[in-house]
Amino acid sequence: MNKTAFVSKEQIEEIVKEFPTPFHIYDEKGIRANAQAMKEAFAWNKGFKEYFAVKANPNPHLIKILNEYGCGCDCSSKTELMLSKAMGITGSDIMFSSNATPAEEFEYAAKLGATINLDDFTHIEFLEKTIGYIPETISCRYNPGGVFEVCNGIMDNPGDAKYGFTPEQMVEGFKLLKAKGAKHFGIHAFLASNVVQNEYYPMLAKVLFELAVKLKEETGVHIAFVNLSGGIGIPYRPDQEPCDIRAVGEGVRKVYEEVLVPAGMDDVAIFTELGRFMMGPYGGLVTKAVHEKHIHKEYIGCDACAVNLMRPAMYGAYHHITVLGKEDAPCDHKYDITGSLCENNDKFAIDRMLPEIEKGDYLFIHDTGAHGYAMGYNYNGKLKSAEILLREDGSAKLIRRAETPKDYYATLDCFDIFEKFDF
Repeated sequence: MNKTAFVSKEQIEEIVKEFPTPFHIYDEKGIRANAQAMKEAFAWNKGFKEYFAVKANPNPHLIKILNEYGCGCDCSSKTELMLSKAMGITGSDIMFSSNATPAEEFEYAAKLGATINLDDFTHIEFLEKTIGYIPETISCRYNPGGVFEVCNGIMDNPGDAKYGFTPEQMVEGFKLLKAKGAKHFGIHAFLASNVVQNEYYPMLAKVLFELAVKLKEETGVHIAFVNLSGGIGIPYRPDQEPCDIRAVGEGVRKVYEEVLVPAGMDDVAIFTELGRFMMGPYGGLVTKAVHEKHIHKEYIGCDACAVNLMRPAMYGAYHHITVLGKEDAPCDHKYDITGSLCENNDKFAIDRMLPEIEKGDYLFIHDTGAHGYAMGYNYNGKLKSAEILLREDGSAKLIRRAETPKDYYATLDCFDIFEKFDF
């Protein structure tokens, strides 16, 4: 697979006249095409709904695009719920999945009419005490334990994960919820992360569909939906092939007809909660080379840092890099591509073979549309960058301005010192 940037050097040179680097830029055309493909892949299921994982990219301009294709919001905190509400996305268009959940967040989710996905058996009683009732539609997160076979080393061991009900707790939990007034039940599981194999979702679906049949038989509840959650990955490396979402959807359909239909459960809706797959490839971090260093290794220092993209520093994640304008040049120079944080892991790439980089070159760091800006922070007093939408007509729209020092110090406004800053 040949990874190419969706924006050219010439386009960036025009954009930086108004918006200086670094910034995250998103490809509207790609986002829309992918959302349509997702919708078509599961069109065979009457109740299908994708709940975009807001945690992956909480930008309302981007979420609004997905909402035009029928996507709801998968929220995990009160602030994410607030964002959804502000956009007019409420009720059953929200899936609320959280863990170690504060009471006020359950209260707010219930107020919005969100479908609540419980993470633990003890949360049944906690939820009831918090909001005063058990909703008629409720979901529970399943953790089968052990090791899930289709894995990639990031989250492949459910038995070691903090999430979900055990198999025995699912049975007892559904019985208890039914006794407390629940009428429609959902099953949710997230067993592996960033899997770029078409077989993952069908394999997960088989596990959950068989569980759904078992729970119906043993508890007599109505299984309204099965939530396959996230886990479909993207090809971060150029030698990886992307998942074929239509093949994935067809694989799930076959398992649906093999397991659920014979059990008289052909009304079960399929839900998904994809973040990385929906947005990841359609975002890039654009940064400028501002320094070069020649010591024991060759370094290129950029105006972006781990504040803008934490994944490489956090767990050594690979992100492909294109030197804009030098796409056809030989990759005959070995560099560490770094930011300016006071941490030695602030590196976007280590020993990466790239074309010769000169100060002033623009680097496009691929696949930052999910878990890119969203994971940013402010260590060293660094400020979060702007976000820009590359529209279908080729124009650029600012969809989040860059932070300023005043933003950074805003929470000190209760101290006299706030008035002494030179904003």
